[in-house]
Amino acid sequence: MIYIETDSNLPYVNLAFEEYFLKQKDLGDDVFMLWQNEPSIVVGSFQNIIEEINRGYVENHSIPVLRRISGGGAVYHDLGNLCFSFILGDIAPELVNASRFAIPVVNALAKMGVHVDVGKRNDLMIDGKKFSGNAMAVHKNRLLYHGTLLFDSNLEVLRQVLHVPPGKIESKAIKSVKSPVTNLRPYMPEN
Repeated sequence: MIYIETDSNLPYVNLAFEEYFLKQKDLGDDVFMLWQNEPSIVVGSFQNIIEEINRGYVENHSIPVLRRISGGGAVYHDLGNLCFSFILGDIAPELVNASRFAIPVVNALAKMGVHVDVGKRNDLMIDGKKFSGNAMAVHKNRLLYHGTLLFDSNLEVLRQVLHVPPGKIESKAIKSVKSPVTNLRPYMPEN
């Protein structure tokens, strides 16, 4: 597996790296990326952005909103959030088991003394609160599986940007499944 560092905190750059290695550049091996973004909102490919964000807050704070190539719900990124991406080649997408990607994170955190549960949608949870969500995209015989880890993210901003005031437009687009969230940092045995 090849590890790629983007050396960028720009969400446009990091999402472009994912798409490039999924659709354009086959390195002859699987790819793993760890990356962080400046404050931004990233929505799933099938979502109605207006239904997912607090537009007034987002515009007043100049927070960019981007669409990713995978499904899943809207997420808030900042430098307290660690993103990961697996890009695998020569796979049969119908045989992909999402827990394959969640279990190594669960095991690594267990070695650090943090007990984590895997939720219904392969979200990672502590005390019933989500700290990691993930999504997939398939291109030909290649798979992108990526997710977030809320480590020390600004949860107040997260709540503000993803809170949609009542009375917004309703559509048939896929809506985010709202979950209580938490950061990993308070659960770590050492700072």
